[in-house]
Amino acid sequence: MAFYQYFNGDIRPIEEVLFQSHDLSLLRGYGMFDYFRTYNGLPFRWEDYWKRFENSAKFLNLDLPVQQEACYEIVKKLIAQSREQDVAIRFVLTGGYSKDSVHIEKPNFVIRTEPLPKDHPEGRKKGIKVLPYEFVRDIPTVKTTNYVHMILMAETLKNTNSADLLYHKNGEISELTRSNIFIFQGNKLITNEENILAGITRKVILELAADHFDIEIRTISLQETIDADAVFTTSTTKWVTPIVQIGDSIISNGLVGANTQKLSQLFENRIFKWGQ
Repeated sequence: MAFYQYFNGDIRPIEEVLFQSHDLSLLRGYGMFDYFRTYNGLPFRWEDYWKRFENSAKFLNLDLPVQQEACYEIVKKLIAQSREQDVAIRFVLTGGYSKDSVHIEKPNFVIRTEPLPKDHPEGRKKGIKVLPYEFVRDIPTVKTTNYVHMILMAETLKNTNSADLLYHKNGEISELTRSNIFIFQGNKLITNEENILAGITRKVILELAADHFDIEIRTISLQETIDADAVFTTSTTKWVTPIVQIGDSIISNGLVGANTQKLSQLFENRIFKWGQ
């Protein structure tokens, strides 16, 4: 196992310190990232992840130092150097070094290969508890590096045996700290598109569900979520994870719904055959 990182044109050991202290990500919290993984040694949905990363950079007025084709070659090299069959890949693009600590001059770009997070199959089988938390991210469509609220609430999550926060505002849900949310009402699959990061796993689930369920994309209330027949969340690391409790409210007797199980199996079939 040997993980490396790319930084502004060079590949270096993952342990090497990279940034100087006048980077805008340190001084002003001005930075963004993306995170994906490989299956069978190949990046999953590369085109989708790159497009999201590119769109986020444009929104933040950050020029990409490397274009898509060249970046893919760097990613492949980092994967090969890891000597692992499957790895996680993290992009970080910062505002770069700034003389006046305000203006963007030249962004810094990091690509990291990382060990895959430890699998938690029990959560995907039995479901998780989340805490309702009144908050909407400042720029929901961009994967910024600002996770202050998640970190502030980390001890509370641990002490209440909760897996994550469910963001809501004015009675409407948006997302979890790092994943999207769906609900089932009967055979109708519902997800929202306001105040969220458009997840790639979310996109795959909508593609897979199209042949099996009616789909609605609309605003969802917190009470509607609590009253749903089933609730689940999706992400690169969570896959399809049922939510069986929101705060003190138990969802559908705390049981994982058959429709959620079906989508979970469809998703696992897709990823395990990736690249074959």
